[in-house]
Amino acid sequence: MDLTELVRLSFVEDIGPGDLTSDSCVPASATGTGRIVAKQSLVVSGLEAAAECFRQQGSTLTPRLSDGDRAQPGTEVARLSGPLRGLLKAERPALNFLMRLSGIATHTHRVVSAAEGRVRVVCTRKTTPLHRSLEKAAVRHGGGHNHRHGLFDGVMIKDNHIIAAGGIAQAVAAARANIHHLVKIEVEVEDLEELREALLAGADVVLLDNMDDDTLARAVAVNAGHAMLEASGNMDA
Repeated sequence: MDLTELVRLSFVEDIGPGDLTSDSCVPASATGTGRIVAKQSLVVSGLEAAAECFRQQGSTLTPRLSDGDRAQPGTEVARLSGPLRGLLKAERPALNFLMRLSGIATHTHRVVSAAEGRVRVVCTRKTTPLHRSLEKAAVRHGGGHNHRHGLFDGVMIKDNHIIAAGGIAQAVAAARANIHHLVKIEVEVEDLEELREALLAGADVVLLDNMDDDTLARAVAVNAGHAMLEASGNMDA
């Protein structure tokens, strides 16, 4: 979704017909300044969305850092200026964007650091509705990478697709017949037998789902370099 529209709808949800508190307590002519300061170690993400919140309320956010920068407790992330009513109306939606997206970036950085370059860390489609582009950008800010953006830009055959198609081989064959040659086909498997079926069917990528470390190691041996392997679930940093 377009960022301008997303922020506009955020204000429709939060302010509705008006901010009863700010409009009744703060003079319309009053202006002021403010700061956004990190309270813990974090990776910054969401500055564009936060700036748009203040812009739509007639005030200004001036970044002191960039998305992807690391901040320590007490670090000034941004400065604010403008009408006090606008600053107060924009404050919470802007912080909601910054806090959630910086949280995603910070956690991603932690996982990427734990991986020590041995694996490529990618995100999933399990995003907040309408916030996908922002959340996927936050993953990149944290040093991770994006998987497919949505259902429209990649084939990923999961358990329910396999059931509906009548089996792994049937699902892969049907997908291969209906997509163009530049699209890779990924199959999610839950055990080594399904892995063998996916490889035999010609899957380009296989997602090893919720396997323990021993099974993952055996899966790598079974694959023997034939397909790209991904692993998801049952693991942490």
